[in-house]
Amino acid sequence: MNTHTHTSAALLLLTLAFTAAAPLYGQKVGTSSLQFLKVTPTARASAMGDAYSTLAAGSDAVFWNPAGLAVGEQIEVTGTHILWLFDTRQSTLAGSFPLADLGGTVGLHLQYVDYGSIDVTRTDQLAFVGSGPDIHYNPGLTGETFSPSSYVLGISYAQRMTDRFTAGITAKYIRESLWNSATIVLINPTTGAKEEVNTFASLFLFDFGMQYNTGYRSVRIGVSIQNFGEQVKFAKEAFPAPLMFRIGTAADLIGPDALLGASESNRITFAYDLFQPNDYAQQMHLGTEYAFDEAFFVRAGYKVYYDNDSFTAGAGIRQTFTGFPLSIDYSYGAMGDYLPSVHRLSVGVQFK
Repeated sequence: MNTHTHTSAALLLLTLAFTAAAPLYGQKVGTSSLQFLKVTPTARASAMGDAYSTLAAGSDAVFWNPAGLAVGEQIEVTGTHILWLFDTRQSTLAGSFPLADLGGTVGLHLQYVDYGSIDVTRTDQLAFVGSGPDIHYNPGLTGETFSPSSYVLGISYAQRMTDRFTAGITAKYIRESLWNSATIVLINPTTGAKEEVNTFASLFLFDFGMQYNTGYRSVRIGVSIQNFGEQVKFAKEAFPAPLMFRIGTAADLIGPDALLGASESNRITFAYDLFQPNDYAQQMHLGTEYAFDEAFFVRAGYKVYYDNDSFTAGAGIRQTFTGFPLSIDYSYGAMGDYLPSVHRLSVGVQFK
């Protein structure tokens, strides 16, 4: 492909990106549902401040930019566990499977959120109980609990369109349960009328992504649109899913084909993402990664225009054990002065 065609492809990619992003601006803040879909699902990306739309590759790409699936050349499986806020835990599992006959790559992923157990309270249980020195106030506790949960099942496909341009798509089924996946009966206190209400919702959403290698040194561009589809409906009200648009770029500052200095054993990569959700103002993500012999990694990142998220950091190791490349990545995320830090651990393995 000649230089003119490469340039046209890059311009088309950017034009489509900004065109798709235009409807996202001006939406109401805090009006989307399924907020767990905005939680960073992998350790490497989190450590780099979520500046990952361009760097996403292999099985990790199913969560960020499905186009990155086509970059990987081996079967890869990655699992991540997240210690999130308020005893919430999230686990993900992803796999990428190159198809030699088709020239593309299939990705599969599972994402599960456990919110723990929550005490059931009722207004008719509000009372002082006991007597004498043992008297105490019951704030409505019934002795029952419920366990909200959410999960995602997704399938992706990515194709290398040219030697520099990849594109991908993800279809995913999402289900969120607020009350043990049950249907409850609401009683109107005035009329006594009864109404059955679902405490769960399910829907299909789609992700689209593109990655482009400019051919100049190591400069790359990535674009993704996530969670495109129908609204989420609990009971009578419907809310939009967290539609997210990312456009980013990344380049090696030091490395074999770097902008600033050549090195065979050391690499420093800088990445930048512009992030526009449909329920918040525009935000920016900055990230960097140092690699020694592509075996040991130190990472850091920063998120701009966030209320709580800010500094991130992490490290990783990539070694071959019993003939299989194995990677272990950890990330730390600061959540401001009043919230606990968030920790992520990812483990991945490749199969030849």
